[in-house]
Amino acid sequence: MAGTKSPDGHTRRRSRAGERTPARGTAKKVHEVARRLPVREGEDRWTPEELEEVRAGLEQEMVELRDEIARAENELADRMRSASDGAGDDQADTGAKTFEREHEMALAHNARDLLAQNERAVHRIDAGTYGVCEICGNPIGKARLQAFPRATLCVTCKQREERR
Repeated sequence: MAGTKSPDGHTRRRSRAGERTPARGTAKKVHEVARRLPVREGEDRWTPEELEEVRAGLEQEMVELRDEIARAENELADRMRSASDGAGDDQADTGAKTFEREHEMALAHNARDLLAQNERAVHRIDAGTYGVCEICGNPIGKARLQAFPRATLCVTCKQREERR
């Protein structure tokens, strides 16, 4: 079995069938963390497989977001270079270029924000605090985290926050 480095720096092994498996130390850690994570009343406890699936999804999205950020930054650099080539442009051309540049900046900013949220979620998984509401300390809910793995607030606290 060959080992590869994942985006989080953990060594992953490939089984004979080619699927990725956690490194030996990581599997035990995931099992311990999954056992300790809080769940809401009536929910089943996290299984190591479920937690690893959430983590893998976050890590895959982090790779995609890093690529998206790099693309947006390259586009922005190209637009900045071409902005100086716009001598003689009319107001509409200048406005369109400004709009495109601001659009690329907004995309890069949003991607950076999502990347930070994903990194924070992975850190919370590693720290064993994943699934704990940052405001009230109650469980966020396994189903909510499976649907939105970056959630840091339970539904009640999120609703309160949105009303403000």
